[in-house]
Amino acid sequence: MFDFLLHIISIAGIYALIAVGLNIQSGYAGLLNFGHIAFAGIGAYAVGIGAHLGCSPLLSIPAGIVIAMMVGLLMAGLGGKLASDYWGIATLAIAEVIRTLAFNEDWLTGGPQGLSGIVIPFDAGSQRADNLLFAAVVMVILALAAFASQRMAGHRFGRALRLMREQPQLAVCFGYSLPGLKRTALMVSAALTAFAGSLLAYYTGYVSPDYLLSSETFIIWSMVMIGGLGNVYGVVAGALLVQCLYSFIPFAKDFIDINTDIAGALRLGTLGVILLACLLGRPGGIFPERLRKIP
Repeated sequence: MFDFLLHIISIAGIYALIAVGLNIQSGYAGLLNFGHIAFAGIGAYAVGIGAHLGCSPLLSIPAGIVIAMMVGLLMAGLGGKLASDYWGIATLAIAEVIRTLAFNEDWLTGGPQGLSGIVIPFDAGSQRADNLLFAAVVMVILALAAFASQRMAGHRFGRALRLMREQPQLAVCFGYSLPGLKRTALMVSAALTAFAGSLLAYYTGYVSPDYLLSSETFIIWSMVMIGGLGNVYGVVAGALLVQCLYSFIPFAKDFIDINTDIAGALRLGTLGVILLACLLGRPGGIFPERLRKIP
């Protein structure tokens, strides 16, 4: 039971980091990025490729972050030429291109089989101690990321992002560069998400093109929308709720006597019901964004 709780803490913390990254783009800046999972995949593959080349994590993790930031810069460049909905489709296409490359470049990425043998870069003496230390590291990083994101929201940059989201023309009148704000938001989000992707690769010991499936992006979107778009602590709560749901539903099949395939469908169906209930009952999520009042 203790090991299972450590698993939930670790995997929920990693996905919460990815969701916090998405919230910087979508919750603060209002950018509809449907290819967000590409950043996590880049970070994971950087660690996997680095492990097979014998590179230190101090090299492979920053390399993945830098590459993800460059992809974010590319996405931001498209955002200056496309409307928001078309830009969202373009980001989805970019993520699919990256997944296709990972699927076909066997010499580098292992192809459809992926890369295995990725080992956590520390040894606490036993498997349980390693898992406990990893969960603690993830929680500390998540706390720092959530705190930094919350501070950024109250900073001038965060207020500028919200102004761009609500009144882009007014933001221009105040002298803000909308392309510059989008680039910065995307690159900050990409860096955080790529780092979370590297943690995911270390935790699972494996990376494959399945990490880049578009369905993963929409699961992250569900976490953000259920928790509360624009509220970083709500996003963390939404990630924890969805991950607990994903972890506990497989046990339900033993009580209601269903097979594994139906249990997988039950996961998605239950998530869809919760998302619809939130959209109908609490459109702002469980913890809606708190609007600041001027006294």
